[in-house]
Amino acid sequence: MPDTSNSSSRAGSDVHPIDFTERSTLIDALRGFALCGVLLSNSIVWFSGRALIPAAQAEALARPPLEKVVSNIFQLFVNQKFLTIFAFLFGLSFSLQLSRAEARGVAILPLYTRRLLVLLGFGVVHFFALWTGDILHTYALVGFLLLLFYRSSNRTLLTWCVVLLGVAPLLMAAGLRWGPVLLHGAEAANALKEMTQAQEGEQRAALLAALASDSFWMSQLGNARFGLELLTRPTQLLVLILTLGRFLLGLLAGRLGVLQDVERHRPWLRRIGWGGLVLGLLITFPGLVVLRLRNAGVWTPPDNLGMFLLNGFQDLGASILGVAFVSFFALIFQREWWRRVLSLLAPVGRMALTNYLVQTVVSLCIYDGWGLGLIGSTAVSRSAVFALGIFAVQVGMSHWWLKHFRFGPAEWLWRSLTYGRAQPLRHGARANSVVSTD
Repeated sequence: MPDTSNSSSRAGSDVHPIDFTERSTLIDALRGFALCGVLLSNSIVWFSGRALIPAAQAEALARPPLEKVVSNIFQLFVNQKFLTIFAFLFGLSFSLQLSRAEARGVAILPLYTRRLLVLLGFGVVHFFALWTGDILHTYALVGFLLLLFYRSSNRTLLTWCVVLLGVAPLLMAAGLRWGPVLLHGAEAANALKEMTQAQEGEQRAALLAALASDSFWMSQLGNARFGLELLTRPTQLLVLILTLGRFLLGLLAGRLGVLQDVERHRPWLRRIGWGGLVLGLLITFPGLVVLRLRNAGVWTPPDNLGMFLLNGFQDLGASILGVAFVSFFALIFQREWWRRVLSLLAPVGRMALTNYLVQTVVSLCIYDGWGLGLIGSTAVSRSAVFALGIFAVQVGMSHWWLKHFRFGPAEWLWRSLTYGRAQPLRHGARANSVVSTD
C-alpha cells in the first residue's frame, strides 16, 4: 500500500478534478469503441434473453444462414473481448491518475477511494434496480484490490496477469469439476451437479418470466431476486479474478506508456496485435466449433482432460484477443484518415458512465414485457441492429452534449460526490466554483 503520510495533510486543498482537456483522444475513442462492443454483447446475450431461454429455442433463432454467420462472428470477435478492453482501460486510467497525482505531489489514495465508493453506489443501484449484468460494482470492488499493486514492479504485474488470466481460471474450473468428486465421491458429485443445474435453470426461467411480464415492478423485482441468487454462485469469483487480471494489464500498459506514445511502441504493438490475433483465434476457434457441434446435436464432447483445457482457456483467449484489438486500434489511430473517423467515438468514451447506464434503460424498454416485449424472440442479427442503432444515436447525442457541457450527467454526479461539492457543468465555469442549484 502506498505511503501517503507526506502529503495527506494537503490532500483536501491540493487535490482537484483533472480537466477533461488532459484526456487522450485515443484513449477516449478506444473507450467509446469498447462501449459499442459491450452494448453488442449485452444486447445479444442478456437484454434479448438469449442467456435465459432454453437451448433449443436459442438454436431455432440462430438456424437461418444469416443468423449463423452473425452468431459466429459475434462469438469469435465480440463476446468477452470488449469487456477485456473496457477493464484494460480502467487499469490504464488508474495508472494515468497515479502518475498525475504524483507529478502534483498529492495523495492519490483518499481521492481514488472516494471515486470507487461512489462508483460502487452507482453499481449497486444499477445491479438491483435495473439489471444484474452490471459491471460497475465489480469494477469498484476489484478497484480496491488494484491498490495492492500500487507499487509493484512491472515484472510482478506481468506475473500476476499470467496467474490471474491463465492459471487461476483453470485451477478454479478444476476445483469445481473434481472437488466434489474428491469430497463426496463420483455418484454424489454427479447428483449435486444435476441438482445445481436444475436449480440454475429454474432461476433463469423465473427471471425470464419476470422480465416478460407487462409489469415494470414485477420485472425489476425478478431482476433483484435473480441478482441475490447470482451473487452466491462460485462463478462470480471467476469474474473478479478475470477483471483484476485485465485491470493489471491496463496498469502495466499505462506504466510503460504504450498508448501515450504509440509511435515509440509501434513495433511492439504490431507484434502484440498479430501475435495476439493468431494465438487468440487458435484458442477460441476450436471452442466455437465444439459449441456448435454440441448445440446441433452432431457430437457430444468427451469428458476428458483435453475438453477441460479447451473450455478452461476460452476466457484467456478472449483476453488475448481483446489486447490484440487494443493494439490494432492504437496503430490504426495513427493514420490521418482513420484518426478523424475514430475520433468521432471520443465523446462517447468521455461519457462512458452515462452512456453505459442509458444503454441499459433503452434496452429494457425494447426487450422487457412492459416495453416492446421482444425478449426471448429476437434473432442475433436483429439484436445487433438494435444495439448499433442505439450506439449511433449515442454518438450524436454525446457530441451535442459535450458542445454545451463539460461532462456527461452521470460523470458530473460522480465527480461532484467524489469531491464533495458540485462541479462546474457548463463550459466556461471555473473548475473551483460551485454550480448553482437553481
